Amino acid sequence: MSTDPAAPLDEATLRFVEEFAQWLTEAGMPRMPSRVLAAGLASPEGHLTARELTEILKISPAAVSGAVRYLDQIGLVRRARKPGGRRDIFIVRTDYWYEMVSSQDKRYQHLLSSLADGIQAVGAESPAGERLKETYDFFAYLAEEMPKMVERWRTRRLTKEGS
Repeated sequence: MSTDPAAPLDEATLRFVEEFAQWLTEAGMPRMPSRVLAAGLASPEGHLTARELTEILKISPAAVSGAVRYLDQIGLVRRARKPGGRRDIFIVRTDYWYEMVSSQDKRYQHLLSSLADGIQAVGAESPAGERLKETYDFFAYLAEEMPKMVERWRTRRLTKEGS
């Protein structure tokens, strides 16, 4: 791959970008933000300008703008400028994944509260109540385990950085 992020990515990298973007799209992310994120992750410096994204992905400036806006809103990229630069660069946040997971506590608590209300509403012994209880148990397990897992990841990451 070229070290110039404006240069087209090599064929293998472009295949990765499209395959990873497809996976993200299947997981629920819109298609263009998926492609922009994958390109940023695969870029040599971890950041690209709108023009570079347009050239690499062969998409319109409007498509880049919409994709970057979406990714910025959900915290996967952040806008910045190089000192003295006139163009925004879009930096991929590699810490996003574990920060997102570690901030789910409130969401899990709201979800669990809602599920508990649902169980009470339909009756715990009913077929619907049993399905809701199974769902409740799964999310209660995630709420308990995710913070532990994120802490293990942080420790592992710090250990690797200290090596």
